[in-house]
Amino acid sequence: MEESIKYLKEQFGLPKVDIRTYSPQVLAYIGDGIYELLIRTVLVGQGNRQANVLHKKASHYVKASAQAEMIRSVLEELTEEEHQIYKRGRNAKTFTMAKNATMGEYRHATGFEALMGYLYLTGQMSRMVDLVKMGMERTGGMP
Repeated sequence: MEESIKYLKEQFGLPKVDIRTYSPQVLAYIGDGIYELLIRTVLVGQGNRQANVLHKKASHYVKASAQAEMIRSVLEELTEEEHQIYKRGRNAKTFTMAKNATMGEYRHATGFEALMGYLYLTGQMSRMVDLVKMGMERTGGMP
């Protein structure tokens, strides 16, 4: 996957940027998408199912409360840099809130998504997968 990201950047002529300068909301924006793609990939990889069944299962893992629980379960495993990215996302000012989530859950989920976005954009897809798998194992949420 890391090679795919490199190829994508080459093909679209995307400049090298210091991802650490990106706002936490931008990191959370891409993190939300890549995390959902990861979950969908795992679910589809488990076998052919109806799309509505896949959607319901995926929704369970991508909702704010599940993301908040996941990040709390792996906090002690984060590097200092990862922890800083998570905290930047968690503490970011937001003007919206997820349905069916407390403000605390939403903030933790935003931090989680920011971390996912950071790992993706810095080509650390293996680390992202490892953290998600660990979080799922610890929260009893393996698909």
